[in-house]
Amino acid sequence: MRISTVASIAFLSLMTLFSCKQDQISFLEGTWKIENKNQYEVWEKVSLTKLEGHSYKLVHGEKHISETLSIHKENNEIIYTALVSNQNQGKAIRFILNQRVDSLVSFENLSHDFPKKIQYKKLNEKELQVYVLGENNQGFAYKMTKQ
Repeated sequence: MRISTVASIAFLSLMTLFSCKQDQISFLEGTWKIENKNQYEVWEKVSLTKLEGHSYKLVHGEKHISETLSIHKENNEIIYTALVSNQNQGKAIRFILNQRVDSLVSFENLSHDFPKKIQYKKLNEKELQVYVLGENNQGFAYKMTKQ
């Protein structure tokens, strides 16, 4: 009986931790348009512990998906996975949420060539700033607006 209570408390603690971090990333849900481009990023909550998404471009009114995305809990970590068409021999790249960063959501894979970090900063309810960074935090940034 005591082991079951300890296991239940541990499970609830893990779910609370994920729930707090999930709240930290739940602002991503929805359709986002990259400023001054016909490019979009879409995130949908598919379970308590998983968001799925994709990036696409509109070309002559036709949707062309360029990237398949997910954010999910695995063990005690929150993992951002990106599968980019025609890159990385068709393998998804994993980035781990850096829980020490408070000012924005920073998914990191420092062993990857580029990017090493994908960061989302909530500016307000309708705007995000996205940073795609490589070595020495060099890279690019763009703003997205919720549709």
